[in-house]
Amino acid sequence: MTHTAGLRHADCMIEVVTVSTEQELADAYAIRMKVFVAEQGVPEEMELDELDAVADHFLARLDGQPMGAGRLLVRADVGVLGRLAVLRESRGTGLGVALVLAIEERARERGLVAVELHSQTHAQGFYEKLGYEAYGEIGDDAGIPHIWMRKKLG
Repeated sequence: MTHTAGLRHADCMIEVVTVSTEQELADAYAIRMKVFVAEQGVPEEMELDELDAVADHFLARLDGQPMGAGRLLVRADVGVLGRLAVLRESRGTGLGVALVLAIEERARERGLVAVELHSQTHAQGFYEKLGYEAYGEIGDDAGIPHIWMRKKLG
């Protein structure tokens, strides 16, 4: 199922799609590799994992250009939002918010009651503004401090 959401932000057009083609998946993976591996130093072998095969993948475009990606995993009745990545030149445009909202909408369509994520601590405020609440202890993931966060879906 292709999920498309489009919105205008400032002078740019943001579109988020549920990945449905090999090219869209390749674009999403390339964004993740650029952000997590090249920019943040996550080991390449940790970035793409076996969970990618069972996830719903999302691609965000800014004025038609692939600029963001994310995925949704299902664990019982809870969605796990992960691998949210926005290229540096597109940060602050609303693209990340559009991605999160599209992933939450897909979780609702799947009948899930909540969405959880393992946020890098520097991004915690971004998710709090979208209604997520932190829980548990700060932990390490690939050498980067992370905190679990959760949002109930209404």
